[in-house]
Amino acid sequence: MVDSLFRGAAELGRRLPIAHPKRHGVDVVADVVFAQRDGVELRLDIYRPVGTTAADRLPTVLYVHGGGFRILSKETHWVFGLAYARRGFVVFNVSYRLAPQHRYPAAIHDVLDAYRWVVEHAEAWGGCPSRLVLAGESAGANLVTAATVAATFERPEPWAKAVFDLDCVPKAVVAACGILQVSDTERFGRRRPLSPFIADRLCEVSEAYLGPGGARPSAQGARAHELADPLVLLEGDLPAARPLPPFFIPVGTKDPLLDDTRRLASALRHRGVRCQDAYYKGGVHAFHAFVFQKIARQCWADTFAFLDATDALGTP
Repeated sequence: MVDSLFRGAAELGRRLPIAHPKRHGVDVVADVVFAQRDGVELRLDIYRPVGTTAADRLPTVLYVHGGGFRILSKETHWVFGLAYARRGFVVFNVSYRLAPQHRYPAAIHDVLDAYRWVVEHAEAWGGCPSRLVLAGESAGANLVTAATVAATFERPEPWAKAVFDLDCVPKAVVAACGILQVSDTERFGRRRPLSPFIADRLCEVSEAYLGPGGARPSAQGARAHELADPLVLLEGDLPAARPLPPFFIPVGTKDPLLDDTRRLASALRHRGVRCQDAYYKGGVHAFHAFVFQKIARQCWADTFAFLDATDALGTP
């Protein structure tokens, strides 16, 4: 029901004249296949400034949608592709297999397949793999953080090793309002009371993505699910093989997932990683998707200011 509600709202928004990409100087190429898994064609949409050619080598975004690993898609997140493309990025907005039909590691495996595809094909679409930004919100923030771990830590999983072997670390990461530890979602209610509805939804995320009992994995299970909990890995003492890129991590102060942003900021600073955590008063979960709101516009301005201050937008 929630999935249908968001899909309907996204489609209605897309039909508004003001949302037409051409009004913003953006071209869209939809449904480009980047991989096939379990008989499912995995697709992405490409947003880029009108007139972009392969010679332009523009800064590039791999965008990963949220939805608790269970719902939503690149189609529901068109506004994110449009926002980055308006700013001069070539955007690859991806869909991935969803839980519970496809449990961990399906989602991160698909995102890492997309990572490899973008690195190998970005130039053909006018992008530049050496100017790559990873961005996502909620579950998407988890996935882009895990993808950054795969690019900077030597991992045992073959699909993670394939990204590490590319030797292409993102220039920056935008991980908004993330659920960054899928195991033990009950932790959110231990610090401050949550409504039964929110608490149940968070438990469903763990069960759907990690499977029955996944919310409390054994020590062996925790290792098996390590890339579902990239925050825990970053809080640990395992050294990275390559320097981690700068992170921008925005969140609303009314977001039930707020604590994971605080923990990520602390973990990154402990590792000496450049990080800007930004807290938006009164913002609910994924508030920045509501681009008509003042705090959403401020969040986007802060996001681009952060990227401007890195070398993500510098010359190739």
